[in-house]
Amino acid sequence: MEGKTKRENNTGKGNGSSMNFIEQFILEDIRAGKNDGRVHTRFPPEPNGYLHIGHAKAICLDFGSAERFGGKCNLRFDDTNPLKEETEYVDSIKEDIHWLGFDWEDREFYASDYFGRLFDFATDLIKRGLAYVDDQSSEDIAAQKGTPTRPGKESPFRNRSPIENLDLFKRMNDGEFEEGSRVLRAKIDMASPNMHMRDPVIYRIIKRSHHRTGNKWKVYPMYDFAHGQCDYFEGITHSLCTLEFEVHRPLYDWLVDRLRTGDYRPRQIEFNRLNLTYTVMSKRKLQELVILKLVKGWDDPRMPTVSGLRRRGYTPESIRNFIKSIGYTKFEAINDVALLEHAVREDLNARVPRVFAVLNPVKLVISNYPAEKYEEMEIINNPGDENMGSRLVPFSRELYIEKDDFKEDPPAKFFRLGPGREVRLKGAYIIKCTDFRRDELTGEISEIICTYDPDTKSGGPAAGRKVKGTLHWVSAAHAIDAEVRLYDRLFNHEDPAGQKYHDFKEFLNPESLEILTGCKLEPSLAEAQPLDKFQFQRIGYFCVDEDSMPGNIIFNRTVPLKDTWGKVSKK
Repeated sequence: MEGKTKRENNTGKGNGSSMNFIEQFILEDIRAGKNDGRVHTRFPPEPNGYLHIGHAKAICLDFGSAERFGGKCNLRFDDTNPLKEETEYVDSIKEDIHWLGFDWEDREFYASDYFGRLFDFATDLIKRGLAYVDDQSSEDIAAQKGTPTRPGKESPFRNRSPIENLDLFKRMNDGEFEEGSRVLRAKIDMASPNMHMRDPVIYRIIKRSHHRTGNKWKVYPMYDFAHGQCDYFEGITHSLCTLEFEVHRPLYDWLVDRLRTGDYRPRQIEFNRLNLTYTVMSKRKLQELVILKLVKGWDDPRMPTVSGLRRRGYTPESIRNFIKSIGYTKFEAINDVALLEHAVREDLNARVPRVFAVLNPVKLVISNYPAEKYEEMEIINNPGDENMGSRLVPFSRELYIEKDDFKEDPPAKFFRLGPGREVRLKGAYIIKCTDFRRDELTGEISEIICTYDPDTKSGGPAAGRKVKGTLHWVSAAHAIDAEVRLYDRLFNHEDPAGQKYHDFKEFLNPESLEILTGCKLEPSLAEAQPLDKFQFQRIGYFCVDEDSMPGNIIFNRTVPLKDTWGKVSKK
């Protein structure tokens, strides 16, 4: 009773308020004394690709639930298929979990750790007449399984003797038979209304070297067979899975019940997957994009992978906050990716400095500012956090501003610069446009001529004079050049994977990446390091790319300052 009370107190809400439905179930199990009141979860990724944000939702639940109830969470790699698994994926998964803010401590396991015990359990099922070797092809087995409304047919090999099955199973593992020629099936019920209970395949032959066990094994367990048994071996109390595994739960329980020897048993609970608009969340589809070089790798900033989001400038806090906001339910839904982008903006707004960057520059010359003069303007780094302090930004006669901030014939509600118009240069002076020049070859505006009012600087006698527009700027003599990559949504259809008669790749957004060169940034950014994050004033949030080097700095756009996609996509 003392242990139970302690665990309930660890929730901070002993009455179960503000808990999702899974945490409610866990709390009920603790109060009922199940498994001695222990809470032990696991995160079981298959190392056949990089984690995406859907996995992040599971990670937050698995590790977060254990943490909330003072329990433990294991990291267990489901490495039961050597055809698809690589050490690269193992390393990336571990990096992503740590980056999200979770730690499995010394509890790193692999399904391959239990291959011997799983093989012994399969052998025991054969001895008890609960498993048999089937010589049929996968196509024949599938055909004999029937339909949800029509019972299946028993395999002609279903009633082999345990002695014959033991011999065949051993020879399967000795490498005597070819892949696909035989499988081991559990003997359950070919008339079950649950298709997964109709003598499911639990072992198959794979003659491929395993990344951890080498060539020791020629037969490998199916996920449904390994999953529950590994949970049991590790003492897992709550096996949290996405909803597609709900129909697998009777098989999970059937196998565990034939393995367990006491009162302890793990409990499988299902929750809804994370689905996002304008995104595909299938690891297989994401891998296809990588293989076909339609993206620049698993960590391409347009990908929904954790590594891609990290490279784009997302923070672990923003991802966790987003996942908390959408919650966990028993109903599948598709979440608007704008909610994720909002969570990122909200987090970055509070934590990153504002800086000056001109992405599409045009020169601005202040004709009455002394040519030899140079001064430094004190600019607040983040108005919402005084602890972030301020910095000095150089100001001179020649500046760069955005081309879009000037119009030769501005419309009525254009509050930026135009002939005869005044604007304030942020943190500096009020200027007035007196003239402009065009490029002789292109006809484009190449230079804007202005005058400034020296009394309008902060602290000056006219510092409080009001004008409607405020522009960001960069001193031409001090600016650094940079490449800026404007990333947008990878797909231009709300549900690219859900279009029955179309290949999801047909909906790739051709404008998902725009690369700008010759951008002009304030000199403080010359020292920025990979993954450093900033708000470019009036433009959006940006992150230094991992490929940046001194003298060749690259910025990735994380998100714009506000969601403009809805307006664009409806035009």
